[in-house]
Amino acid sequence: MKRAIVMGGSYAGLFAARVLSEYAEDVLVIEPDVIEEDGLGRRVPQRHQLHALLSMGHTQLERWFPGTTEELVKGGALLGEGDDVRFYLDGRLKAPAAGARMLGATRPFLESHLRRRVTALANVRFLRAQATDLVFRRGRVVGVTTAALDGGTGGTGETFDADFVVDAMGRNSPLEDWLARHGWDRAPVDSMRIDLGYATVLFHRGDELGSTVIAHSSPGPASDYRPALTEPGALAAVEGGRWSVVLAGYADHRPGPDPEEFLRRMRRCVAPLRTVADTSTMIGDVRTYRFVESRRRVHSRLNRFPGGLVVVGDALASVNPVYGQGLTLAALAANALGAHLRSTPFPQSPARDYFRLVEAVVEGAWQLSTAADLAQPHVTGPYPRGHRVQKWVADRLTEASVRDSAVNTRYMGVVNMELPPKALTDPRFLARAARVLLAG
Repeated sequence: MKRAIVMGGSYAGLFAARVLSEYAEDVLVIEPDVIEEDGLGRRVPQRHQLHALLSMGHTQLERWFPGTTEELVKGGALLGEGDDVRFYLDGRLKAPAAGARMLGATRPFLESHLRRRVTALANVRFLRAQATDLVFRRGRVVGVTTAALDGGTGGTGETFDADFVVDAMGRNSPLEDWLARHGWDRAPVDSMRIDLGYATVLFHRGDELGSTVIAHSSPGPASDYRPALTEPGALAAVEGGRWSVVLAGYADHRPGPDPEEFLRRMRRCVAPLRTVADTSTMIGDVRTYRFVESRRRVHSRLNRFPGGLVVVGDALASVNPVYGQGLTLAALAANALGAHLRSTPFPQSPARDYFRLVEAVVEGAWQLSTAADLAQPHVTGPYPRGHRVQKWVADRLTEASVRDSAVNTRYMGVVNMELPPKALTDPRFLARAARVLLAG
């Protein structure tokens, strides 16, 4: 390809640009936000929230950006392994999972490292401008129109030719409106209203938790998934000698911006969060964010779709952030893009193979998150066929994962997106979980 354009320069867009750098002479990333040196942007408020990088996301990070983990750790991030990573369910510490490995870093810190790596690529350049529409010719995308912002380059109405375009503009991407304006059908949307709220605060970090890097607590079967009984929250040891702490709640139990309320809720959570609340000093304000519904667009259901166009990141699927799948889904979408481009001699054709690949990945994340969301008392569906039986089995497996390391290792393999959800239906795995439960 001569030129590929990525609309959006956040995490998903950076991964897409890295992949495209191997297939296009010129990769143009169009990003309207002002990204500060610390990686913070003005237009993505959730950047301030605690983000998890699941094991599969970490694998993809090293695949496309080799040596990044070492760079991040040298810069102050922490790599937690084994007992450094702790998961609690209904207030109980889960059995250790073999190979547990997670990175403690803020999203701005991680994203700023990736941006430097992408910027250093000889055939990638960034343009601060707003993508405003697509240009179509003979059933495919051939360009992107832009408008300048605050004195940026790329004057109003300027059009950039493209052989391939990636939508990485996030959850509120205007792409579907553009397609409809030009006579294309909108992609069907699956959604589930969850009404989640969460809030993140930074604390000074000392040696109060020893080598702990990650601690995560969630409600489960014992509390009937009621967050008011088991306060959901997590902390991560991040760069700058800090703890990043997030608390979450649904509907009327959403956390607010009051620091004292935040500390009170931390003291109702598991021991690591209680310790930080009692011994560490809060830095800055409580930053809140509301996530109303999970949503995915299913392009494979369309009979026709323009050639030379794909969708990645939250513009494709945005699921409950409590499960930490967002960054990993973005990386896996870029990986699917790479597989698609390796296998097709005609990238300007409709990317049906890409959408089949990436939607299989999204389906796994969607099954996992929506099944857990449907356990919440206030979530009212839609319920899949056999939901009651599936929930009963899932609750039993969740209980067994608290008690047994082998069960929890496979369970966490699915949570970390290293294994598909069907890995939890293997007869030998189910038999082991049953023996664990029968043993009391």
